[in-house]
Amino acid sequence: MNKLYLIIPLVLTLTFSGFYLAHQKEAAAKALQAQAEVAKITAAAAAQKAEAEKQARDDADRRTAERLAEEKKKEDEKRAKWDAQSKTIAEDTATYTAQTEKNAAEVKALEAKLKRLREQKDQAIQAGLDFDLEVEKARIAKRACELEIQRLVEMIARKNGTTLAPVAATP
Repeated sequence: MNKLYLIIPLVLTLTFSGFYLAHQKEAAAKALQAQAEVAKITAAAAAQKAEAEKQARDDADRRTAERLAEEKKKEDEKRAKWDAQSKTIAEDTATYTAQTEKNAAEVKALEAKLKRLREQKDQAIQAGLDFDLEVEKARIAKRACELEIQRLVEMIARKNGTTLAPVAATP
């Protein structure tokens, strides 16, 4: 067989292997360089992420502190308002209690005055009734006296035997 059939493929294979190894070294160097770049970018991204997390944590802490301060402020305002309203209610209660005591004393005095006036009214009514009774007794006594005078006049007229015209009652 011809030796050329073996030498040409062998030379071509060796040439290809040379190109292949040179390219593989170059590719490995590029891969190492790309890997270093990726590591560098990853480190930068991690640093940036850590910075963002730190900033977010600081911001969250600041917001939490502000919220707690605001809640404390609202609670203090609420407590102050509650205390002011409690004080106002206590003052109003004291005022109205004093007013109630004053009004109760006034009611007691007015009830005593009303009782006294009712007694005076009852006495005045009784005095009026007593006066009416006396007037009626006086009328009865007057009428009795008039009848007695009439009877005596008639008796005297009968004794004397003369009749007189009926004696008119004196007004």
